[in-house]
Amino acid sequence: MAFKVPEEYYYTKDHEWALVEENIVTVGVTEFALDALGEVVYLEIPDEGQKVSFQEPFGVVESVKAVSDLIAPISGTVVESNAALVDNPGRLNDNPWEDGWLIKIEMDKENELSSLIKASEYKKLTAQ
Repeated sequence: MAFKVPEEYYYTKDHEWALVEENIVTVGVTEFALDALGEVVYLEIPDEGQKVSFQEPFGVVESVKAVSDLIAPISGTVVESNAALVDNPGRLNDNPWEDGWLIKIEMDKENELSSLIKASEYKKLTAQ
């Protein structure tokens, strides 16, 4: 199955996506990860103002199959959380891109972006 992997996004090997717009990084979960997880039934993400750390867990996604940590692609302060997803986590399966973002982070260290992978590499990682 081919999954959507937008070229303008960055990716982690943990299957999070990151959209970088100046110093704000929007973070979500890829279609590949959601397909493996199945139907999402619970989501825990940090509130605005909380700090997240590069390559450290920042939340949890629970599905009918598994519980997985969400790993921060960048360090910084959460400037916005998608509360609508917490209230209705199943929406994440419907559209993990535009409406399915989890948090927006004001990044502390721009050099951490170099650890993220581009769409072409992510496609190879997921054998698409």
